Amino acid sequence: MSFTPVDYDPYDFANRRHIGPSPSEMDEMLKAVGVTSLDALIDETVPASIRQSTPLGWAPLSEHDLLARMRAVAGRNKVMTSLIGQGYYGTVTPPAIQRNILENPAWYTAYTPYQPEIAQGRLEALLNYQTMVADLTGLPVANASLLDEATAAAEAMTMAERVAKSKAKKFFVDEHCHPQTIGVIETRAKALGIEVVVGDPDAMQASEVFGAIFQYPGTWGHVRDLTSWIEALHAAKAVAVVATDLLALCMLREPGAMGADIAVGSSQRFGVPMGYGGPHAAFFACKDEHKRQMPGRIVGVSIDSRGNKAYRLSLQTREQHIRREKATSNVCTAQALLAVMASMYAVFHGPKGLRAISERVHSLTVRLAKALRDAGATLPQKQFFDTITVEVGVGQAGILAAARAEGLNFRKVGRDHVGISLDETSNEDVLRRVLRAFGIQNAPPAKAELGFAEAMLRETEYLTHPVFHMNRAESEMMRYMRRLSDRDLALDRAMIPLGSCTMKLNAAAEMMPITWPEFGSLHPFIPADQALGYREAIEDLSGKLCEITGYDAFSMQPNSGAQGEYAGLLTIAAYHRSKGEGHRNICLIPVSAHGTNPASAQMAGMEVVVVKAMPNGDVDVEDFRSKAAAAGANLAACMITYPSTHGVFEETVRDICQITHEYGGQVYLDGANMNALVGLVKPGEIGSDVSHLNLHKTFAIPHGGGGPGMGPIGVKAHLAPFLPGHSETGGEEGPVSAAPYGSASILLISWAYCLMMGGEGLTQATRVAILNANYIAARLKGAYPILFMGNKGRVAHECILDTRPFAEVGVTVDDIAKRLIDNGFHAPTMSWPVSGTLMVEPTESETKAEIDRFITALLAIRAEITAVENGEISSEDSPLRHAPHTVEDLVADWTRKYPREQGCFPPGAFRVDKYWPPIGRVDNVYGDRNLICICPPLESYMDAAE
Repeated sequence: MSFTPVDYDPYDFANRRHIGPSPSEMDEMLKAVGVTSLDALIDETVPASIRQSTPLGWAPLSEHDLLARMRAVAGRNKVMTSLIGQGYYGTVTPPAIQRNILENPAWYTAYTPYQPEIAQGRLEALLNYQTMVADLTGLPVANASLLDEATAAAEAMTMAERVAKSKAKKFFVDEHCHPQTIGVIETRAKALGIEVVVGDPDAMQASEVFGAIFQYPGTWGHVRDLTSWIEALHAAKAVAVVATDLLALCMLREPGAMGADIAVGSSQRFGVPMGYGGPHAAFFACKDEHKRQMPGRIVGVSIDSRGNKAYRLSLQTREQHIRREKATSNVCTAQALLAVMASMYAVFHGPKGLRAISERVHSLTVRLAKALRDAGATLPQKQFFDTITVEVGVGQAGILAAARAEGLNFRKVGRDHVGISLDETSNEDVLRRVLRAFGIQNAPPAKAELGFAEAMLRETEYLTHPVFHMNRAESEMMRYMRRLSDRDLALDRAMIPLGSCTMKLNAAAEMMPITWPEFGSLHPFIPADQALGYREAIEDLSGKLCEITGYDAFSMQPNSGAQGEYAGLLTIAAYHRSKGEGHRNICLIPVSAHGTNPASAQMAGMEVVVVKAMPNGDVDVEDFRSKAAAAGANLAACMITYPSTHGVFEETVRDICQITHEYGGQVYLDGANMNALVGLVKPGEIGSDVSHLNLHKTFAIPHGGGGPGMGPIGVKAHLAPFLPGHSETGGEEGPVSAAPYGSASILLISWAYCLMMGGEGLTQATRVAILNANYIAARLKGAYPILFMGNKGRVAHECILDTRPFAEVGVTVDDIAKRLIDNGFHAPTMSWPVSGTLMVEPTESETKAEIDRFITALLAIRAEITAVENGEISSEDSPLRHAPHTVEDLVADWTRKYPREQGCFPPGAFRVDKYWPPIGRVDNVYGDRNLICICPPLESYMDAAE
């Protein structure tokens, strides 16, 4: 026989590793769908009128070639010892946390914990985070993190306006706040018509403001008692916000003790690398009476169906986008993974460890300040914690250069000062190098003395809960983190078929580089020539995203999808102002749009006008035309999602864009569903002017239990001059995030994804995502109504199952979602965009076997519904109502009206590797009536080891 080489490339990442179905499996699926080829399916699904004419052009890299490329790029970054401070600090990530949390897919591939029964582990970790923040700030209620310190401060401003009894319209900002914080506050305030006054707190007129924010310690290092200013605000019925630092609060008097109403800041220095700007979890805490106005997510404690303790997301109104145009915030993505890391850092060290780190940093700073003063230097601040500012006059450039020669980065402050911030990584060697930069040879000896008045020393205890007093042997920490992850269901266990959220593969090779020090250790405000590797990665990713979308420029600053929406609308508003048309303020938004769309428009100062939908889910073009005409010269923009939120490629998208432009508006095309477009359709070529891309959806950044995310915006050339600027990098417009490139370190994940997939691989991924969704729709048709389909009977990359008819016999969408847990699956998206439905998105990464297992589960659930419909069992007695079933149910006396086997081992569930939820169905009503959002004293925790 003749030799025939195998036609198989084991290094083809796109088709062998990322895309789930094999070619032979695709053939079987196409047969079930009823088409002869993948090309034929795409032709029936995606309108020919919008298809791009040129393919995506770059060739793919193998995993090993990708890592070699990343090593070369990392080598272009220069790792220095950063002493810049300004909200970003060197920190030591405990290896146990790096390996078991940050690098563990059980943690980083999990979804937002909307289904609490399968999220008890990360909910407990986030409750620990809230407890840590509440304790350290001295305020009773904290949320489960926001995007960054600057945006948290902006959220605090708008919350202060809501809760203040003062009728004033101004907001005071302490000039000692970090510059990036001031910039983001001013951006937010401008759109909302709030007047911001920046100045010295001694000059603050409390009667003229509804609130004020102070930085504690200040950006140049000053530690000041804020009590008198806070009292003045309260006397004027205004609200006091304090932006603060968690490590400093291990020694300094806490904001709550000074009367603060709200405290915000970043938990970055609790074990989270700087990463050239992020991602980092911001914290937000407030007084109890304001908790129902707090933005973001709050984890609380409730009970399950057996009365056992159960964690859950509380006060669902905090998911502000549910309120649409009445929202007070558009927060959607949090920084859950990073909040988990910070909480584990506190568990790892405990209060004594944190206090020891805090004292060590402060002691080094005291010695540095003494040496400089002894040498004749002038330090403006009389009290400090870890940051000092040194007056250097005309010698500033020389001092900065001498520091760089020592491998150090100081902060350039004005024209005649330098700032120095010490941190957890600072040691005797760093201290000597700093002093050598000033020409000083010897460091003074260590003494037990403070750099601030004893009256400012913290008197209250913190982190008293037993979880922060565990035996800190690494074996115990490792087991604690493992126990928590075992309680959860993430992508490392099963398919997560959520519509719109695109829970695709987050490949190991894409994740590895973010923990390399050449990427993780860089401060976002270092000189540009020290970040040439980041520059190469960001520029190349931007170029590829331009090619994919048909846009001309990208801003990488927005660090969530909702923030991308907000930034895009601000860009449109700035464009209109540049043409003398600042009066344009009406934004047309279809009723089917994602809830963050109207929330973002409201935040951008626009008036939302809702457009009707047709019975098939499409935008009602005639209603759209009528409302565009009514808006006339006041039309600012429209916001549409494509393919639609209903999972269909609407034929009229070009018409909508044309109508908007006819009346002088701009088209915002929400990029949430870009996973159905890449390689097939370019938004910038079908009439759209701006889009955000959810990199944590389409471009493989993992969801991390609810964050991190990135939402960069692409624009056509006429909008490019109006993209977000930043105090560090310039630009005409204000910033929307604390760092110039948002959560820069995770941009590397999307870049790696694009490099390994190649243009052809990305296109094939889109095609297979559409195939997988249509395969599910075809297999389930008849068992479940498919709510919306295109005019040729096809769905896009997701499909909506209508479960509303089952309510007639008492079976709810909740029942089906919880029963899927018994089958070993996370539920699809519930009741959105249509109440009482399930939106399913399989993504391209799922294999046929896993999709078939999911279909088997849904068909078995349908059979159980049929039994209820036929009167064989009531809905109250059925396994649907008792789901999910726990091990406690398995071993307890069985009195239910269905077999134990049916309840605990339904079709689709693994037997040997079955996932057992740790709790039964959670009682949400009880949780909202009895809100507990810090760690309660629970017997399930081990006794304190100290």
